[in-house]
Amino acid sequence: MATTTNYGWVTPDDTALVKDGASAIRTLGSSVDTTTKALNPSTTLGDVEYRSSTANTNTRLGIGTTGQVLTVSGGVPAWATPTAGSFTLISTTSLSGTSTTITVAANSYQRLVAVAEGVDSAAANWNAYLQINSITTSVYHQGVLYYFGGAGGANGYTESGIYLNFAGSQGLGASNNNLFVTEFLNPNDTSLKAIQHSSFYYYSIDNNYSTKFSNTFVQASAVISSIVYKADNAFSAGTVKLYGVN
Repeated sequence: MATTTNYGWVTPDDTALVKDGASAIRTLGSSVDTTTKALNPSTTLGDVEYRSSTANTNTRLGIGTTGQVLTVSGGVPAWATPTAGSFTLISTTSLSGTSTTITVAANSYQRLVAVAEGVDSAAANWNAYLQINSITTSVYHQGVLYYFGGAGGANGYTESGIYLNFAGSQGLGASNNNLFVTEFLNPNDTSLKAIQHSSFYYYSIDNNYSTKFSNTFVQASAVISSIVYKADNAFSAGTVKLYGVN
């Protein structure tokens, strides 16, 4: 008897005189049914199928639980719970011009952390700002900020405006040691978005390094889709690494 090329289903030869057509059809149909089931082992909503080590046979992977991610274990797909607090590098962007936009793709991260390293400008004195989603209305509200300058002073104040001031008004000096770390605690919220920020930069007025900390929030209805780094004098250097935190 002839067989099919891929699955070996039995079929009558071209020259065979089929005396029992019903039996031949049942035999072929049974083979098709068996093969189809081997390729489709799913039994439950959300099952995932993958190629097994046996030819022409798939393996069923039952659906995982809420919050799990699909990974590989022992050479096969498996569901696993992500390590809490783990950092994932999303993107690396070089700062240039007076405005550099970092696009934030749709994600399920609980936090976003933007680390701007080696930020510099050719200008002797310049200011730097942060803008979320290109919003140009006064929805940024900075609470108490503590500033520690070269003289060792400290003070607190409040401000609001169309930008988040992360090193402005003090007058940055040209220094590739400038470092700005911004953490967005709930980037996917559709109401208030809490922000924590730390600045470590060269303070040109007294030729010393300064540190600035702030607790901030942005009042906006959309999730964070872009982060814009702005400067009143063009950036000459700087790299922003954007991380997602589970």
